[in-house]
Amino acid sequence: MSTRQMSWVCIQAAHKLNMADVELAPLRPMNDFLLQGARFQVPNLKDTEAWANRVLNNLLYYQTNYFLTALITFLIVGVVHPVQMIFGCAAVAVAFAGFVYTSNNQTEIRRLKRKHPNLSIIVVMVGGYILIYLFGSVLVFLFGIALPMLVVLVHATLRMRNFKNKLSNKIEFVGLKRTPMGLLLEALGQEQEAGS
Repeated sequence: MSTRQMSWVCIQAAHKLNMADVELAPLRPMNDFLLQGARFQVPNLKDTEAWANRVLNNLLYYQTNYFLTALITFLIVGVVHPVQMIFGCAAVAVAFAGFVYTSNNQTEIRRLKRKHPNLSIIVVMVGGYILIYLFGSVLVFLFGIALPMLVVLVHATLRMRNFKNKLSNKIEFVGLKRTPMGLLLEALGQEQEAGS
């Protein structure tokens, strides 16, 4: 077994251990999330630390609600523009696969360009034409991803915290309970701020 394979096995084992301890946060009631019990206020934008603290804690507390909100928003964009969403998703997937393939097989690509320069030019021109043709679809797909993120960020920014929110976040911060959003924030280096 090579060093690369051994390190991959170690990463997978550590990932399985961490994921076994992860609990899905409960779905918060609609009254608490959005309706009568919810309090909204524009944060003091001059105090960026308090603003970031509010956003991070709301992301932890309402994570299941945010996931469902993002999914529903993405599906609404997909229903409004289904063909463009499918083509945009396919174009992004093909572009990503092409990037991964060319970055992993650079020597083969160089050899192909040297042996068949005309074919290389034709492939680049056809690929460029297809990307330009599908540009609107790619924008719809990216909008379908960006809009849910914007909705979540706006809610997390405006939603004032309540006592249950603060208590739940303290439990998450102490490490008694691990959630998917907590792991994501930890991976992004935001775990220090998320407990205050």
